[in-house]
Amino acid sequence: MPTASIVVPAFNSETTLAGTLQSLLAQSFRDFEILVVNDGSTDGTLRVAEAFASDPRLRIITQANRGLAGARNSGIDAARGRYVGFCDADDIWMPEKLAAHVDHLNASPDVGLSFSGSVLIDDASRPTGMRQRPRLRNISARTILCRNPVGNGSSAVMRRAALDDIAWRPAVERRRDWYFDETFRQSEDIECWLRLVLTTDWQVEGIPGFLTGYRVNPNGLSAATERQLASWERMISKLRPCNPGFFTRWEGVARAYQLRYLARRAISALDTRQAWPLVCRAMASSARPLLEEPVRSSVTISAAAMLHVLGPGPLRQAARLIAFRAR
Repeated sequence: MPTASIVVPAFNSETTLAGTLQSLLAQSFRDFEILVVNDGSTDGTLRVAEAFASDPRLRIITQANRGLAGARNSGIDAARGRYVGFCDADDIWMPEKLAAHVDHLNASPDVGLSFSGSVLIDDASRPTGMRQRPRLRNISARTILCRNPVGNGSSAVMRRAALDDIAWRPAVERRRDWYFDETFRQSEDIECWLRLVLTTDWQVEGIPGFLTGYRVNPNGLSAATERQLASWERMISKLRPCNPGFFTRWEGVARAYQLRYLARRAISALDTRQAWPLVCRAMASSARPLLEEPVRSSVTISAAAMLHVLGPGPLRQAARLIAFRAR
């Protein structure tokens, strides 16, 4: 059995999948398998995956579309490694990533989820100059709820035993367990990480380095903001019974951070309609982000106010100099 399995959910990813698979097959740690889950694609995704099928480490699973969470669940179900990593079909891994996570998990038996920082890349896989620099140690449920240091789904490598501890099989499922909640089309990552910490004794810990290339679409920065917020709120409602006291204490603060995050995305997209209302809602929810991160919060408030009063013109050029990171 391989030491590690890498699950690659792929839906209509013909333009990016080859780059993803090339980066995974180039890992310096060699004892792994790749499971490409073709999640009901209608383009050439399957053809691209089959072009790599001569490598015995790669397997292809084809299924009707179940969404990102459902594709990951199918990959986990088929995975044979004691460590399971995730790389979406438009992201990439740096050559040393898997080796670093395997060393980390081997040396840290209490860690169920290992992650790293990420470099943000554009449509041509070029670095944008922005990075996700997460907190790596002393990560609590509060840290995940408010700041989600894991950052993105392609950053995580999990211990199979930890995944088994959060598995369940809903009444509608007859074939396999769920690890990610397939009723979510957004917020499925943080729901999984937070459920792991709230319901088990496994720890979440990061390792140094920017080992993931996370692709961003600048044209979609402020798209579906209300839908994303609604999904986040549903995640809160689902997990609140796990620890009501925890959510009573931290839910308002976490909501403020989430609204600030969405406001920064709106500012990056020069969205005059959404940026200022989102900032106002964040401040109404809690002033804690302003106290805990005064520089980032003040810049967000100032930029949103400028966008609201003056429109996108003055910020358009400044946007080239100021990078509004995702968090």
